[in-house]
Amino acid sequence: MMGSLLNSRWPQRVLALPWRILLLIAAIGGFAVVVLYSAAGGSMQPWAFNHALRFSIFLGAAILIAQVPLGFWLRIAYPLYAVVLVALIGVEIVGGISGGSQRWLDLGFIRLQPSEFMKLAIVIALARFYHFLPRGYAARLPGIWPPLALIGMPFALVILQPDLGTALMILAGGATMMFLGGLPLRWFLIPGVAGLAALPLVYNLLHDYQKRRVMIFLDPEADPLGAGYHITQSKIAIGSGGLTGKGFLKGSQSHLQYLPEQQTDFVFATMAEEWGLMGGAALLIAYGIVLNWGIRVGLQARTQFARLLAVGLSMTIFFYVLINSMMVMGLAPVVGIPFPLVSYGGSAMMTVMIALGIVMGVYRQRRLEHL
Repeated sequence: MMGSLLNSRWPQRVLALPWRILLLIAAIGGFAVVVLYSAAGGSMQPWAFNHALRFSIFLGAAILIAQVPLGFWLRIAYPLYAVVLVALIGVEIVGGISGGSQRWLDLGFIRLQPSEFMKLAIVIALARFYHFLPRGYAARLPGIWPPLALIGMPFALVILQPDLGTALMILAGGATMMFLGGLPLRWFLIPGVAGLAALPLVYNLLHDYQKRRVMIFLDPEADPLGAGYHITQSKIAIGSGGLTGKGFLKGSQSHLQYLPEQQTDFVFATMAEEWGLMGGAALLIAYGIVLNWGIRVGLQARTQFARLLAVGLSMTIFFYVLINSMMVMGLAPVVGIPFPLVSYGGSAMMTVMIALGIVMGVYRQRRLEHL
């Protein structure tokens, strides 16, 4: 099957890839290895070596994915969504518990977090839906309830795990696709106002640890040694870095173990302490360039499916960057969203690399008028 997808003209297909963007992505991954090396006190173990290995494998996989015809993603959009949805149901039944949440599906040879893959599956499924939706139907009932159902089912399952951060990303990705698909902005205002009005009810439905996160977000000083410890230490690390940082291998907050989750959710704070505002800005600018490229690829594509796919997946990566950077700066509650390609861990990196691979595939086939 894959042989037919990746047919003859390999050299031309590889040369057609956006190599400047690939080199920038490689630079982000290389910088992540440097940050994780420093976070471990100047050692490739336990994080930097594994991160470098995973990044190399997934970058190669992204280049392979970029060779896949867009028609393949169009054909498997709904089956892929269904498989990931079944996997989410499986998590509720037999999933493994980690960190107080039931998020993992143990297949014996590998542990998967299906909710990560749903961030991609929802974009691909909705891109297919709007590709075939007649013009002018996005704001009519037949164009509204199917996307709401496609978004609502995984959102509810992920909330039950519970994983509020990932659930919000699925919701944000789905809402973005509905807007890109043609649903007028005014249709988001009424649910938005209703959502704000329902916040007290939603708060009462949260788990105790989630309520503590919300309260600490509103007042981090209320419990600086308890629930507010993470965000307090993160802000200290970022602030102490100043403009140019303390210098490589000189981050006291991370090296002295004051900063929790220094290699995962709070790796941006680890980096900012040593590289300062300039290092943080450079990393965000690098992602800005990648995301601007991805959106422009979508705008240049000639089919609705390709346009929605490229812009939707680019926005998914944007939500990773936005939520994590706001979280570590104390501008949003701590919800467990990693910084893409920099935080240590395999599931989020795989998700982002698959998304980048598909966007590169859109770039390579952006002039196609039919799929």
